[in-house]
Amino acid sequence: MSDQREEDSSTDLPCLVKLESPTGSPPTASLSSLMELENCVSNLSLAHEIVLNGDFCFKPRSPPTDSLEGRVTEVIHRAFWDVLQENLSSDPPNYIHAIVLLQEVKTMLQSLLLPGHVRLRSQLDEVLDMDLIQQEVKHGALDLHRLAAFITDTMASLCAPVRDPEIRALRDLKDPVDLLKEIFRILRLMKTDMVNFTIQSLRPHLLPQAVQYERAKFQQILDQQPASLDDTTAWLRAAASEEASVSDSLAPDSRGPLSATAVLNRAYMRLLRWDPQDQKYPETVLMDRARLDALGQRLQMLVLEASVLLLTNAHCGGVVFSLQGFVGKLRRSVAALLEGSHTREADLKGALSGLGETVLQQVTEALRGQGGAALPQEIQDLLKGQISELWKHNYPVRKLIGERVQGFLRAMLQGGPAKRSPELPAPLGLVNAELAELGMAFGRIVHFNQTVFGPFYAPILRRLLFPPEEAEAEEDVH
Repeated sequence: MSDQREEDSSTDLPCLVKLESPTGSPPTASLSSLMELENCVSNLSLAHEIVLNGDFCFKPRSPPTDSLEGRVTEVIHRAFWDVLQENLSSDPPNYIHAIVLLQEVKTMLQSLLLPGHVRLRSQLDEVLDMDLIQQEVKHGALDLHRLAAFITDTMASLCAPVRDPEIRALRDLKDPVDLLKEIFRILRLMKTDMVNFTIQSLRPHLLPQAVQYERAKFQQILDQQPASLDDTTAWLRAAASEEASVSDSLAPDSRGPLSATAVLNRAYMRLLRWDPQDQKYPETVLMDRARLDALGQRLQMLVLEASVLLLTNAHCGGVVFSLQGFVGKLRRSVAALLEGSHTREADLKGALSGLGETVLQQVTEALRGQGGAALPQEIQDLLKGQISELWKHNYPVRKLIGERVQGFLRAMLQGGPAKRSPELPAPLGLVNAELAELGMAFGRIVHFNQTVFGPFYAPILRRLLFPPEEAEAEEDVH
């Protein structure tokens, strides 16, 4: 999944009017602090997305054509360019709007220049000298095509390679209105290209600063909203309780004091199976909720997929699974039939019921192709029945695979980002590549989050894991 931000500006309509700031009474202190908080959250989310999402990029905004906004935008754009067409077609031509457009083109080109573009900046000032252009209009000597050719050549020298075909197409346009319209459209794309190139270039250098930046921004939020760690505290408390239950189930000689790292890792693991109806999501992980929800859904599908493959292999033997292309075809069918079925239990039941039929059909075809006999009816019924039962979280096969997956991910978290990922348990060998990739993505989120918010987690964990007097002593030390 790549995330994209949108620009509010149109892709082919210049900004001719600058709105003045509204007059009236200044905002109240509470409104001012609320706006400051919203800006803080917005900046924090943007910085977090740039650092953590390698596919992050901006894209120019384009409203759906069938929406009210899209229809209104289309009418306004058409009217604007129609007026320009009338102005330029009149006798003599009226260049008032064209001059304003040329000034904006010049400004946009200047915004694309780097400090080293000294000669090009000088050429822009010389060719797009607005005082000179005004004089040319006054004396009927303005040559729009000459100016457009210079603008096109300048754009060609500044654009990314991906824009080369569009720049070449500009040279074939003869109508000045069509030419100006396309120039504006491509210039806005070029501005977006430059922003995205800058983001990609800076990303490796942003990580060290991002930790301090996010931590400071969250502290600002906490200063204004002291309850901003309440859900985080409840999340860690639930993980500590779960970790304590696991510890109590061990033999007495295997028990020890609860580890803060173990509690925190268990807390992160809980995020992969978070109830979507539960709105009390920990504040410190809120910016990654969409990513973690997607990973949790993918993880659930991988567990089901591995369970189906395990059952099929157990009942059909290794002969079928050793056939070239069989496992790949079966996996594609499993993934296609289970897609989107995670949101509702009824959908999952129906998908698994149909999946059992599909699996048997493919197994039968494979056996027939090898000249083998079909599976006995009782084996077919058993396989279909077991696949249908996988909707239950506590069904033995699904539970087994789920526990192995949880253990694998916990081992990855314990190993840390710099160490080699643990070997996958045997039943998951058929989905090892996807599971390893998922584990790496999960680990990156956890590691970054823990690095940023560790100072906020530490006092909460001390209060949860140590008696009051010990926690106070720890606080005094730190």
